Amino acid sequence: MLDSGLSSAEHVPLFKNGQVLVGEHPAIQKLRKLIEKVATLSIIVLVAGESGTGKEVVAREIHKRSARAERAFVPVNCAAIPHDLLESEMFGHERGAFTGASGQRQGLFGLANGGTIFLDEISEMPLGLQAKLLRVLEDGVVRPVGSDRGVRVDSRVIAASNVDLASAIKRGVFREDLFYRLQVVPITIPPLRERRSDIPILIEHFLARERERNPSRNLTISREAMVHLWSHDWPGNVRELENMIARLAIMCEGDVIDTDVLPEDLRVASSYHKSLIPQRLPPEGTNLNAIVRELEGRFINDALRQTDGNKQAAARLLGLKRTTFAAKLRRSGVVLPTPPRVAPLNGRLHE
Repeated sequence: MLDSGLSSAEHVPLFKNGQVLVGEHPAIQKLRKLIEKVATLSIIVLVAGESGTGKEVVAREIHKRSARAERAFVPVNCAAIPHDLLESEMFGHERGAFTGASGQRQGLFGLANGGTIFLDEISEMPLGLQAKLLRVLEDGVVRPVGSDRGVRVDSRVIAASNVDLASAIKRGVFREDLFYRLQVVPITIPPLRERRSDIPILIEHFLARERERNPSRNLTISREAMVHLWSHDWPGNVRELENMIARLAIMCEGDVIDTDVLPEDLRVASSYHKSLIPQRLPPEGTNLNAIVRELEGRFINDALRQTDGNKQAAARLLGLKRTTFAAKLRRSGVVLPTPPRVAPLNGRLHE
């Protein structure tokens, strides 16, 4: 049987109690407000973010807070459906439209009529189908494969991509007109490395869930293990962190997750080879602000590690005034608050 391409909900619990984002970083607070604002408007939304940041979770929250909440939310992974069948899956088909079309099929846009359709990995959609999607967005009419008439649908579209669509346009694999049509309201989810202050909060969130699953264990994490998790770049973002906590909960013999159960790559220094900073300016350009934020965050992180979390000593290492250092801490998200369920150690993470 053909995989319909309906993606399962991302296991990225960015929302606590189904209502608010887990995290207190300014970028997350801003994201909460933007979600609340766009949810009440039936407009197209384009969600950007790296893999594992929670794009589908954001899309579901927009739908849940909208007037369409009682109707269907239809997630579609555009990369999971073979290109030659994607049009039929999206728009439906008539009986006999192609070999194997033994009956009429409504299509995913039809299933989402009155509700929301979430087009994940939109960059993987072939160019020919992009043109047809653009027409649907313009007039709200889908044409099933093999049909000579269109069918009007009222489906709110939320698209998502983990690649830079502007670069995809330059490579000739994504339509510029479709990009501008989708980007009515752009939402960007920050990667976890740009909001490190939320890492302890998310870890405690995941630990609490593990304690709910197994009430006989009062699972906590040591301060040293927390520092290693806090320092990691997390290329898989929140999904990777979630899976890591689940793994550590299994590997841990007692009730305290300590450094002995951490994978080797988490016990070594931060992986600079995964940096956003290029050796030279690439032809397609770069995001200078993001590079500056990463560079500041990297050195602030190292300074705090070298000084065992003493912010005044870290400021001296970087040649900064205490007030300047504190301001950069807030912007970079490197500051590490004391988690509520961390096992005590002699070392300090705070001044």
